[in-house]
This record gives sequence, structure tokens and C-alpha cells, in this order.
Amino acid sequence: MAGRFLKAFQPIIQFIPEIKAPERRVSFNEKLLWTALALIIYLIMSEIPLYGLERSEEIIFYRVIFASSRHTLMELGIGPIVTAGLILQLLAASGFISVDFSNPEDRSLFSGVSKVFSIIMTIIQASAYLLGGFFGSLEIRQAIIIFLQLVFAGFIVLLLDEMIQKGWGIGSGISLFILAGVAQHIMIDCFSILRLEKYFQGIIPAIIEVLVTGGSLNELFVRSVGPSILGLISTIGIFLFCIYAQGVRVEIPISHSRFRGFRGRYPISLLYVSNLPVIFASALFGNIYIIAQILWSNYRFNESLSPWIKLIGDFEYAQGGYRPIGGLAYYIMAPRGFMDVLESPVRYIIYALLLILFCVIFSWVWLQVGGLDPKTVAKQLVDAGMQVPGFRRAEKPVEFILKRYIPIVTLLGGFIVGLLAAIADFFGAFGTGTGILLSVGIIYQYYQQIMSERIEEIYPGIRRFLGR
Repeated sequence: MAGRFLKAFQPIIQFIPEIKAPERRVSFNEKLLWTALALIIYLIMSEIPLYGLERSEEIIFYRVIFASSRHTLMELGIGPIVTAGLILQLLAASGFISVDFSNPEDRSLFSGVSKVFSIIMTIIQASAYLLGGFFGSLEIRQAIIIFLQLVFAGFIVLLLDEMIQKGWGIGSGISLFILAGVAQHIMIDCFSILRLEKYFQGIIPAIIEVLVTGGSLNELFVRSVGPSILGLISTIGIFLFCIYAQGVRVEIPISHSRFRGFRGRYPISLLYVSNLPVIFASALFGNIYIIAQILWSNYRFNESLSPWIKLIGDFEYAQGGYRPIGGLAYYIMAPRGFMDVLESPVRYIIYALLLILFCVIFSWVWLQVGGLDPKTVAKQLVDAGMQVPGFRRAEKPVEFILKRYIPIVTLLGGFIVGLLAAIADFFGAFGTGTGILLSVGIIYQYYQQIMSERIEEIYPGIRRFLGR
């Protein structure tokens, strides 16, 4: 049963509006419609500027992860939701929160507390952005209006995500918005016709321009400003490797205890915990970066606090924004391309090591919290009437077999996704390395869900067999 911490939020949860799960089966086409509607609302909100501010572009690694857009209603993006989830998952993993994820009541209560935390984080982050000077100097009236806009937009995003997850749409709102943001960045880097110094910003128009004018492609292979041919090659390479990695798995033979003719395999994928570790690691880095900038903006002149603040992050104002020049924030900032890595190799090696380390840590945390550990999986298989041929039908033998593979695959998968994200960032992959990893994982999940939905519509009997 849920602990006191979660139960303390029950009175608050009752007053928070929620999207009810559909009481009827929602058709595949209707799910597509609601998913498309949520995406359209997100894209519109990404273009509406905040009161008194002009929309502007700012390519920072955490904006891709948080699906945010500078100076618009989506300034915070999905950051509050991801941060709230990260905090609760860590509390659950550490044992501070007592929750049984196999219990439907506990899962429901945990979901409700996640909503409360998301709203709290929206209020905190909106306040922090205003107090931290992210929007410059504002009048009190303008600051209040912007605060209300950010809280309202955050609440809309929360409801859109809940609507999709409750069964009205396909997948989750968080995944959908991240995918849309990454795709937008990739399309701009590939096809933008805006001018950057000598050539077009988009690498495809730039290559065409070079070939037409008789220039050398070497000028575009590595660029100090804008996407490069090396970035295009690394983007394609990472995409292909991620697609290949999705199919690498260990398959454990299983059979049904009642139906002797039934044989199957339980797959343990190389990317067993999917792309969640890199989401959590990048979210952690993004929040550290934001907190460091807020502290530096407000307390850097305090003699007693200044040395400690500079350890978290030291900044300078350049080109209309703040740029890290020291502290932890300096080392968790992803490079913008190969030229950045050549200029500061030690800095970005430390960044890569930190990213890989936290991906491995969060892989292990999610294994315990997400119900993917050998003990939980073994219980699920036995409860479903499954067993491993040659072993008695009990949880312990199945758990023993799963322990041979799941822990190793989990840690190895976390290491691989962290390494791939770092390599992609080093070579200037479009949409950032983390963004590409997330996109491939999200696309693969959508493919599986869409195929499952289509099969269930064609063969309704399968739905009854699966208990849906």
C-alpha cells in the first residue's frame, strides 16, 4: 500500500481537473485525430509569444529535451512534467516513498501525485525564470501576466499529455512533443534557406549552392557556424545504429502451462529501458544549468555566496544571452559541433563522461522503479501462466534465469545510449545527440503501438485474448 507521503496528497488531487479514461473503445482513426489535435495545439502554443516579448531562437540542449520554445507559451515546455517525474522516481527508488507499482491503487495515487508535483514545478519554474532575469527587466504588471501565461500553458500541456495517455490518443504527450521539437530542428538544419555568413543555413541548400557556383564542399564539411556535412553524416549514422540496436535482443523461450502447443519467446532488448535514462540525465543537466544561471544572475555579487555559486555555474553575457564560462554548468553544456570539441577537448570529455555515468545510473534506477526488474517480470510471467521449458512453474527459477541477462543488459544499454548521445553531440548531429536517440526510440514505440492498434481492429478476437 502507498505510504503516508503519497496519501497526504489525496485531498489536493480531488480538486485537480483530470481527463477521464474513455468508457468505450476508441477507434484507431479517432485516436489519430486526438493525437493530431494535441500536436497542433502544441505547435500553435510554440509560436505564440509571451506578452510583451518577441519570439526568438535559442538552440540550447535542454530546449530539445523539454520541447520548449524561447519567449513563447511553450517557454517551459514539458520541463515541469519531466522534472516532477524525475524527482518522484528518485524518491521511490531511494525508498523515501513507499509505493507498490504492481498495485493499481498505488499506481493511480502515484499518477495523481505526479500531476500535483508537475503543477508545483510549473509555478516554481515560472517564478524562477522571472526572478532569474530570463526575460530581462520587466514591469510588475508584465511579469504577472507572463507568470499567469506560463502556468496556464503548463497546465494545458499537462492535460494534453494526460488525454493521450488515458487512451484518447497514441503514445504519450511528452514523447509526441519531444519528437515534434526534434523533427523541427532537423528540418531547419537540413532545409532552411536563411543565410549564415557565406552559405544557406540548411545543409542541403548549402550543398546545392556550392555545387552550382563551383565551390568546394570542404568548406561545408565542418562549419564553425551552422549545420555541416559531418553533422549530416553523423545524424544518418546515429539513426541507422539506433534502428539496428532496437532489434538486438536476447530471447528467452517460454511456454504456456495450460496450452502445451503454445511456444513463444520473451525478448530482452539491448536498449531494455529504452530512452528514459538519457531523458532523465538530460533533464537533470538542464535543471542544473537553469538553477546555476538563476543563482548567478541574482547572487553573484554576494561576497559570501559568490564562490559557491561560481562552483555551480559562472556566466558571462554575450550575444544577447548568458554563456557559461566555469563551474558545473560549464561542463554539462553539450557541444554545438566538432569545432567546439577541438577548441575545448577536456571540457567536452568531462561532459561525455558525466552524461554516460548518469545514463547508467538512471538505467539502474528505472529498472527498479519501472517494474522491469527480474523479480517483477518473473511474477508477471508466472501470473500469466507462462514458464520456461525445463524449469518448474515458479517465480524463483524464472527470476534466476532473468537475472542472468536483465541487469547486464540494463547497464550496457545505459552506457550505449549515453555514449551515442555524446558522440552525436561531438560531431554536430542535427537536433542534438540526445534528441536523435529520443526520436528513434519514440518512433519505434509509435510504430509498435500503431501496428498493435491496427491488428486489434482487424482481428477483434486478439483484443479479448489480451484482456483489453
